[in-house]
Parts: sequence; C-alpha cells; structure tokens
Amino acid sequence: MALGAAGFATLNLDYQSRARSLDALVAEIHPPISKFTASIDGPIHFVAHSMGGLLTRAYIAHHQPKRLGRVLMLGPPNNGSEIADRLRHLGLYRAFFGPAGQQLATTRDPATLALLPQPNYELGIIAGDRSIYPIASLFLPSPNDGRVSVDSTRLGGMADHIVIATAHPLLVSNRHAIAQTIAFLRDGKFNAIS
Repeated sequence: MALGAAGFATLNLDYQSRARSLDALVAEIHPPISKFTASIDGPIHFVAHSMGGLLTRAYIAHHQPKRLGRVLMLGPPNNGSEIADRLRHLGLYRAFFGPAGQQLATTRDPATLALLPQPNYELGIIAGDRSIYPIASLFLPSPNDGRVSVDSTRLGGMADHIVIATAHPLLVSNRHAIAQTIAFLRDGKFNAIS
C-alpha cells in the first residue's frame, strides 16, 4: 500500500515457499512478473522480505528484466541462517520449511550457490536488530532480528545497508523501514538516521 501511495505500480506475489525449491519458485513467479513488466513503463524495482530476497536474487540471475531498476531486501538471509544450520536435519523443520528451507543454511551446495550470484544491480538492504523470538535469538549472533543476524543480511556489491530497530516479521510494516525503502527506490541510498 505504501509503495502504491508513493507512486509506484505494484505487484504483490504469493508463492509456495514451503513446498518448492528456489529454482522451482523462480519458474512459478516468472509468468506473473513477465506479464506485469510488459504492462508498465519505467524501471522495474524489486522489494522482497526474508527468503524473498534470495528468490529475487535467483529470479534476476535467470530472468533479469531489461529495465531492471533497484532491488531492496528486508531481512534477507543472504549468507544463510544459523537457525537453518541447527534445524535443517530435523524432520519437523524439513516438513514445515520444505526444499527452500534446506537452501537457507550458511553452508550452501554448489547448485544453490549457482542460483545466487553476486548482484550486478543497485541493491539496498534493511536489517532489523530486535527480536520477538527469545529462544530463536539464542541461536543467532548478535545483533539479530530473531530470524536473521545483521551480518547475514549483508552482501558484497550492495549499494547501501541500514539497520532498523525492529523484529523480522515487523520489517514490512515498520514506518521507518517503509520510508527507507521508498528513499532507496527513488535515490539509490538510504536517508541518514538521526
């Protein structure tokens, strides 16, 4: 809503993150993205939360739009999740998070690494440093947002990075994160925090 109010045409995609691998998800989201990009003029920006950041990286690597603009990620596990490291061998974790959940580990197999090349586009990353998950935070280096450590969000080649005082699931609705998202999409950098 906030991006639409700021003048951006938007496409909000749901995808079966718990049922498919990243490469299968890329194939799933390609038709609606392709249709959307053909229907609008101007640059094509991406805004993604959590694993959506990895999906965006994989998507752009395979289907980079000709008019690719800027990419903004909120709390992405770019360098994996220490929680996934600890839990990915448990049946309950595998059943709940599916194939893509296996790809969230900090040590990635060659196929997953090939899906996630370093960015060759303007990338901004917003990380959170508060947690509403006290038990999960015990498994993460500090600072973290209860799901992803701040260090894990960083990625070589990023244009800008900022930390917001909020938890992982609240990044998408946090007013500061929203304002910084709009600033990055417009200017390619975040506003200074006072």
